[in-house]
Amino acid sequence: MYFGLDPLYYMLLIPPMLLAMWAQYRVKSTFTAAAKYRPMSGLSGVETAQRILDVNGMREIKIEPVQGMLSDHYDPRSKTLRLSPQVYSGRSLAAVGIAAHEVGHALQDKKGYAPLRLRNGIVPFASVGSNMSMIIFMIGMMMSWGRPSSIGRSLMIAGVVLFSVVVLFQLINLPVEFNASNRAKRIVVEEGIATIEERQAIDKVLNAAALTYVAATISAIMTLVYLLIRSGLLGGRRD
Repeated sequence: MYFGLDPLYYMLLIPPMLLAMWAQYRVKSTFTAAAKYRPMSGLSGVETAQRILDVNGMREIKIEPVQGMLSDHYDPRSKTLRLSPQVYSGRSLAAVGIAAHEVGHALQDKKGYAPLRLRNGIVPFASVGSNMSMIIFMIGMMMSWGRPSSIGRSLMIAGVVLFSVVVLFQLINLPVEFNASNRAKRIVVEEGIATIEERQAIDKVLNAAALTYVAATISAIMTLVYLLIRSGLLGGRRD
């Protein structure tokens, strides 16, 4: 069956899809709530990032604005921290928390944090897997539809292998993101960027963001389970 007509696909994927929707809602709602409060330090997102970088002697890291709602990220290849408009210029607890989280990734990079290195190493393979796995799997499924096909089965297995790299990436990404958030929560208080009371709002924003990574990981795992079942590698072939 095609994914869009397969009840098994929906049975496995609807729960993580609902979780992902809930996670996105939580991120937006907690960010909006925390964006109403200005930190006692008065720092903006870019000023927060710069202070943490300066304290850690990381003057080589560039900070640039980037378009898009919550499109913040750290690029380890160019050593560049890119902050969305709401975070870059925002003087709020939400902006402080997100900026500190992204600097957390820069700190991981500086200290040679092993999961980050591993994640960065498999990014190209995960990108190929994300773009090609479903296409290859579908071609193999159509070739095997109604009759045995060694080529079709091989293509389905290839699709499974490629998507397995995506799942591996998501699993490695979880500790990377959690660690960056933990660093951020600690350092904003240590450096006087936020008070202990203000950190509660920051924690809510970062915890909600972490839930999106959990949802993405569960979704990837359940998709892999679906591919394993439909390829016959798990539980036998079921048409």
